[in-house]
Amino acid sequence: MKKIFMSLVLAGLLGGAIGCSSKPNEEEMKQLEDLRAEVSSLEREIASKESEKAALTKSIADKDAELKKCADDKAVTQQRLRGM
Repeated sequence: MKKIFMSLVLAGLLGGAIGCSSKPNEEEMKQLEDLRAEVSSLEREIASKESEKAALTKSIADKDAELKKCADDKAVTQQRLRGM
């Protein structure tokens, strides 16, 4: 989905830059290469952020499990104290 969107943006920008000429000139080719480099950079950044998000999600799940264990231990301790 993201690649399709980026391709459409790139096509729109390139279409606006090229117009009706039969061949792109040197400046237009430079713009195209710059856009491709930017798309590539943004895709790498997206992958990095998705990886970071996955790590944070796992960390949150681990903390939630630890919190639940502590709450369970507390409940057991309180129950044992009442029985004394």
